[in-house]
Amino acid sequence: MMDQQEQLYTISVFSENHVGLLTQLSNIFTRRCINIDSICASACSTPNVHKIVITCHSTQSMMDKVIKQIEKRIDVIRAFCYVDSELVYQEVALYKISTSRMLSENHVEQIIRDYGARILEITPDYTVIEKTGHNDETDALFSQLKRYDIKQFMRSGRVAVTRSPIEHVDEYLARRELQNPKS
Repeated sequence: MMDQQEQLYTISVFSENHVGLLTQLSNIFTRRCINIDSICASACSTPNVHKIVITCHSTQSMMDKVIKQIEKRIDVIRAFCYVDSELVYQEVALYKISTSRMLSENHVEQIIRDYGARILEITPDYTVIEKTGHNDETDALFSQLKRYDIKQFMRSGRVAVTRSPIEHVDEYLARRELQNPKS
């Protein structure tokens, strides 16, 4: 049997917003020795449902097993696994650099423009720059700003929506409602 190649997967977990679910999800990945690259959680378009987006590198067969384990959690409504081509996704990165270094170096403004970033705040001590984009874009800007004494850096987890014209969890909930109508 040929070994499957690892690649980046994005898992969308739809759930009720209950305490302890992130721990349960983390344990599923830990037991399978899969490192979570990023995680982001928030309310989604479906009322009373939250979406947790997790990225990790693994194989398709391992992801199939992980999805089955995730869906066994009582608070989970449904989980889906995607590759990048099936999604529209972004992340936000914040860079805090020395204002004096930024002002003394006339290239910083051009770098910010070239990378489509923007300045969020300027104080006498620091300047905060924001870049929205894919991981490689935020990393590239980090590499350019390193020489200007980055004081702090933080990148969000991936936020993602599918390229599908429908929300899969809504379709699932509608089918479930037809099968089990309330009395």
